Amino acid sequence: MAFGNGLEDTGDTEMSEINMIPLVDIMLVLLIIFIITVPVMTHSVKLDLPRAANQPNVVEPRTVTIAVTAAGGLHWNEDRIDYETLEARLIQIASEEPQPEIHVRGDRSVEYEQVVKVMAAAQRAGMQKLGFVTDPQP
Repeated sequence: MAFGNGLEDTGDTEMSEINMIPLVDIMLVLLIIFIITVPVMTHSVKLDLPRAANQPNVVEPRTVTIAVTAAGGLHWNEDRIDYETLEARLIQIASEEPQPEIHVRGDRSVEYEQVVKVMAAAQRAGMQKLGFVTDPQP
């Protein structure tokens, strides 16, 4: 393949040609390298491995529901508690492994401050999982 400089070909201008021989040499070397290395990479050792039944050990963390009533009262699952008892229980369950999930159920008419107090107590106790429970709209 020849390239011109844009002038008419009168014979005294130089012609540039791409030398394909180095490209072919490099391709042949790469081909030889791949031919040698592919059998080495696919070589494997046959082993008769033992069989075992494997069942995942899934431990479901328990959940604790903290309900905040419209009057600001607290319920731990079904038991009525106060804020001091709440903090003591949260500190106690924060050290369990796996740590239980905390579900906060706030009454629709409760002040936001009461729910935030529960969230702050859970944070101070070191709880990692905190969720809010709501009723879906019809």
